Amino acid sequence: MDFKKSKKNSEEEPEEEPEEAPEEESGPQVVFLNGFQDNGSDELSKMRMAALYGEVDEEKAAELTYTLFALKNTGRVEEPENPDDEESKLIVRYEPIELFISTYGGSAIEMFSIYDTMRSIRDECEIHTIGLGKVMSAGVLLLAAGTKGKRKIGANCRVMLHGVIAGSQGSIYSLENEMEEIRFVQEQHINALVKETKMTKRYLKKLLNREVNVYFTAKKAVELGIADEII
Repeated sequence: MDFKKSKKNSEEEPEEEPEEAPEEESGPQVVFLNGFQDNGSDELSKMRMAALYGEVDEEKAAELTYTLFALKNTGRVEEPENPDDEESKLIVRYEPIELFISTYGGSAIEMFSIYDTMRSIRDECEIHTIGLGKVMSAGVLLLAAGTKGKRKIGANCRVMLHGVIAGSQGSIYSLENEMEEIRFVQEQHINALVKETKMTKRYLKKLLNREVNVYFTAKKAVELGIADEII
């Protein structure tokens, strides 16, 4: 298709001024983890996926937390309680979110910020977690924190657990104080894993007291209640 006028037409009649394109409505945009932006199209409601790839750090936690809340809000649907009666009262439901996880782990504190976000959302909006490649350290709790029955793991995914790792230095008093904090975070981690999986506190403490990285297959992860289904 040629957008240029022929020479003959340009000599016989003046060119028309091009029409100005209508200005787009300005407004806030929702930016998702995968770079998708809300431009007012129907595609927004179809994008129900987020991903946690790489290290669990402050930046990644902030991005994922915002993404999960944004996806929940954009998945809100109002529909009649009785589909056959249009005048029946409206009920609210939320389209589920898929969260893909592949991480070596990272900050325990940022893990908890993501975990608490997932807990606050999943009561109303299902979060389907999918572990791929590697789900290690902080990633294990996040995979397990998905909606029960909706947690999947890749057949070749490697799962790893270990205790909270210290990285402090300073005076003996500062180190003693930091050790108390590490013990507290470790206990919180164990309690959360007990709540989200089939593992007991005794089993986890025995596992973590070995002070080595403990690796699991996808099959073992399902047996332990970290995931529900192998894909």
